[in-house]
Amino acid sequence: QVQLVESGGGLVQPGGSLRVSCAGSGFIFSTYTMGWYRQAPGKEREQVALITSGGSTSYTGSVKGRFTISRDNDKNTVYLQMNSLKAEDTAVYYCNADFRPVGTNIEYNYWGRGTQVTVSS
Repeated sequence: QVQLVESGGGLVQPGGSLRVSCAGSGFIFSTYTMGWYRQAPGKEREQVALITSGGSTSYTGSVKGRFTISRDNDKNTVYLQMNSLKAEDTAVYYCNADFRPVGTNIEYNYWGRGTQVTVSS
């Protein structure tokens, strides 16, 4: 059974830092593109950061230079280090795992349940 379990969310003051983690199980973690998404109240879920199986990363513009995504395949865990946090970063942060075998239309896509990050003084 596939599981993605996020942890590390909480309340932090503006300008502060927080690291959220996502532990995966039940699938070959190292072969998946891992991502962090977030959803703020009243808004659609948006992609925050991705890291491919090869380690390439991408970020949405609003977090570039502040957030860093990384992965530890030995621990089946992906991290999101968030620095210089702003009130507008407040959201539920979701972990995602995605794998699309080359030459097929098959997609394996899994979501965690999310962890709340609140940036407030």
